Amino acid sequence: MAAPLSNIRSLRSALANKLTTPTRLAETALAHANQNSSHNTYLWRDPAWTLAEAERAEAMPAGEGGAFGDGRDTLWGLPVSVKDCFDLAGAPTTCGTKFYGDRNGVATRDSWVVERLRARGAVITGKTHLHPLAYGITGENPDFGPCVQPGRENALTGGSSSGACASIMEGSAVAAIGTDTGGSVRVPAALCGLAGYRGSLGRGDWRGGAHLAQSFDTLGWIFADLEEAPLLGGFFAEKDPAHLRVFGRFGTIGGEFLHDCEPEVMTNYRLTIAEMESLGMQSAEVEVRWWEAAVDIFAPIQAWEAAGLHRGNFAAFEPTIRERLEWGARITPEEIAVLRAKHAEFRARMEMLFEEFEVIVLPAAPVARLESGADHSNTRKRLLRYTAPFSLAGVPAVTIPCAAGGMQMAAGREQDEGLLRLAALMGAKRRQQGLGNRG
Repeated sequence: MAAPLSNIRSLRSALANKLTTPTRLAETALAHANQNSSHNTYLWRDPAWTLAEAERAEAMPAGEGGAFGDGRDTLWGLPVSVKDCFDLAGAPTTCGTKFYGDRNGVATRDSWVVERLRARGAVITGKTHLHPLAYGITGENPDFGPCVQPGRENALTGGSSSGACASIMEGSAVAAIGTDTGGSVRVPAALCGLAGYRGSLGRGDWRGGAHLAQSFDTLGWIFADLEEAPLLGGFFAEKDPAHLRVFGRFGTIGGEFLHDCEPEVMTNYRLTIAEMESLGMQSAEVEVRWWEAAVDIFAPIQAWEAAGLHRGNFAAFEPTIRERLEWGARITPEEIAVLRAKHAEFRARMEMLFEEFEVIVLPAAPVARLESGADHSNTRKRLLRYTAPFSLAGVPAVTIPCAAGGMQMAAGREQDEGLLRLAALMGAKRRQQGLGNRG
């Protein structure tokens, strides 16, 4: 079997210099697909279709200039996986359930995400595993099996962008499209030792994509190398920013909020703070006791919106998700109005916070590992406590991989490019110090 795929920059440079071809990269990717012990990284893949896509990419004419000198897009010729909640013409869209796979049938046109990837010459390797309806954070799935990490057969990837992480870890993709509503890019990236980027709310186009809760759904990437964050960030943006913000200060979270963090996660949190300070940034502790209300605002709005999307189909889903949907359906218009007002107030306070601190960093999850087969009935609420504040704010976030677990670093709404640049600087410093991508 060929060696797994390396990082975006080296592969793209090799393509530009004709040291490899999209077809060779696709063949390597396909050889590594579904290599986790659950063999379910992908819920749909067609090697013949992927190889035909590689040939189509090869036929795209070269030019001059651009990041790699051949006038082609950054993603040209690179193997990319797509979460199975986006339509790809000729394939079913399961949303992580056999019910929707059967009901939806085969898609007749590409989603915006797939259309944009193909237009840029990316080679899609397949549609990846997800927690049912993208409504969960562990990667467990009764229809398709729990998604476990390649090389770590008892460790769940986390979710809901579970197969996205597995595809990077096994080397069947060099970048993976995911989504993040309440932490579905940030948490699995952290658990799998990968980098992740969740875009600002409203970036990109959900045409042909299945929503979970439109007030919070964001598009994102999972990838391996922090230095490459800016290479992927522009995919969801309509145009380059007029001004790239350079951040000089950041906020940290005190121990009271982090009371349930595992010791090794806390150790890596302190190391990440030191990394950011070594870049010349100033830190200050943020008072966030009011964040304790975040899950109580986020979860019912999410449930109410999800119930509206899946009304009439609740019985088709596993009990935990069915109960959430039934709860959402019972929420009255008056109760939702109160929750919307609380959401608006919370978002306004977050905007003020980002004006003062520019960037905020804290663990993406209080744990470094989720055991497959363990009781995770309380895991979702425990993890949402860390991710829901940024979900309510609709802000961009980057997952910083660490030796154990991972951190999430967020900035104000539409400050994506500045945040991605900061992530790249952290990655570059790690490389210079010989620390590797996980610090």
